[in-house]
Amino acid sequence: MGSIGSQYERELRSVLAGEVKGVRAITRSCSEMERARAMQVTQRPFLVVRAPGSGSEGTGDLLVLRGDMCFPVEVKSSKTSKLYLSGRTWDQYESLKDTGERCGLLPLYAYRLKGVRGDSWRIMKVDVGGLSGKLRHLSRSIPSLPLTRNGKPFLDWEQGMPLHRFLALVCRSDGARLIGNSKSSDSLGIAID
Repeated sequence: MGSIGSQYERELRSVLAGEVKGVRAITRSCSEMERARAMQVTQRPFLVVRAPGSGSEGTGDLLVLRGDMCFPVEVKSSKTSKLYLSGRTWDQYESLKDTGERCGLLPLYAYRLKGVRGDSWRIMKVDVGGLSGKLRHLSRSIPSLPLTRNGKPFLDWEQGMPLHRFLALVCRSDGARLIGNSKSSDSLGIAID
């Protein structure tokens, strides 16, 4: 993935680990509501481990763990909003899907669009069967990778879930109040703009 890719892995790892400095860095040009949603991770952080041999078969780049959930995350970045999977990236996708189904995990893609103001990260899930409990419930709220005309998954930044919304979704405590005044809410009760 090279040094640029590693930079974005470190950026995301810092945020998911609940480091205030990391969250502030990625939310500098976000609205106050987006920043508040992202900051929730500082109260319910994850243990984030860079997968050995990052990008190897089925592990993703990061393994994100907390007592109530765990998921492998493949980190991608580009200057274009769409990223088509082929060759090595297609093999990574298939391995993530296989690992998710074998282990009952929810594999995710974190896609960073370069040169964007506001929340530059988007989260998408790899569709897998056999999820249970909280991961199955969470899976219903996260958009899947869209499909090409030929039915092949690809990354589309425009169709992903903004990172601040993902963080609000996975970090709210059972007693937490809804964020914002929006009329709609997702399946976990988080108010969505």
